[in-house]
Amino acid sequence: MSGGRDLRALPKTDLHVHLEGAMPASTVVDLAGRYGAGLPEGLRDGHYEFRNFRHFIDEWLASIACLRSREDFHRIALEFCEDEAAEGVRYAEVSLSLADHADRFADWDAVVEGVLEGLVQGEREHGVRCRLSIDVVRGIDLKLSRRAMLIAIAYRDGGVFGVGLGGEEVYPPEPYASIFDEARDAGLRSVPHAGETGGPASIRGALDALGAERIGHGIRVLEDPHLVAELLERQIPLEVCPTSNVMTRVVPSMELHPLPRLLEAGLLVTLNSDDPSMFTSPLAGEYEACRRAFGMDDEALAALAHSGVVASFAEEATKRQLADAIDAWLADARPRLSGRRCSVPL
Repeated sequence: MSGGRDLRALPKTDLHVHLEGAMPASTVVDLAGRYGAGLPEGLRDGHYEFRNFRHFIDEWLASIACLRSREDFHRIALEFCEDEAAEGVRYAEVSLSLADHADRFADWDAVVEGVLEGLVQGEREHGVRCRLSIDVVRGIDLKLSRRAMLIAIAYRDGGVFGVGLGGEEVYPPEPYASIFDEARDAGLRSVPHAGETGGPASIRGALDALGAERIGHGIRVLEDPHLVAELLERQIPLEVCPTSNVMTRVVPSMELHPLPRLLEAGLLVTLNSDDPSMFTSPLAGEYEACRRAFGMDDEALAALAHSGVVASFAEEATKRQLADAIDAWLADARPRLSGRRCSVPL
């Protein structure tokens, strides 16, 4: 690592991270071998490569085909907690694309229960508090999306906090309005993807049709100054995932990523890992990438960590503890380098 405090020791939140995309490549290989499932064609020597966003979606679907039992979901949830703890994550809001598993699972309750049990065990063993959101998936049968929302409501008091909207932004948010209305009426939070591959209209739809409380990615908001002003006024956070955007060719390079301009505009920006195994984007590595590509010092990186706390749906006591821990990290004047290099493809 370059100079500065140890970024793995910086207490962090991870607010935009997909459980399936955090599944280690070794687990994909192991489970695929067990079940005789094919491997994603872009997975080579433990790393993925993508030609574009559509290819990433194809590889995503190929990778999750190895998940065949409740125990598999328990396993990947527990592994997720272990990996997040190693990155200094203290609190995570992780999403599950439940409808993407419909062709292999009739019993969706078993999938969710396997995940939640794994997250509870992970908190006990690794000290990471995790809450779950259920993604509504664009471009599939709306009946499946509605079923996913109803499952989310059923587990609202068991660890599920919200519903998201994932998939390709060629499918606009508006058709999902009634699904999100029902979820929000039941007390769930709205955390859709928007403004990643789609432009400002995607973000506008997420706000107006879905009642978005945070925007997943949102990096194209700068194309509409009026929308920027609205997000500023309403303090709607952005869940920014730089390496993800580079890996899917949404942004040509880390150096050209709009994150610094989002911050300069005064927007509430959080830093997240998205699909850390598929993109080789562990969260401490994302902070290191910002240090390296944008020249961000420890104070700026701590401010990003604080923004993650503010934008989270954690309990107030948890927020206070996290904020105090970030301040303590920053107050420690001694660089405490781990000696282990963050691997972040640029």
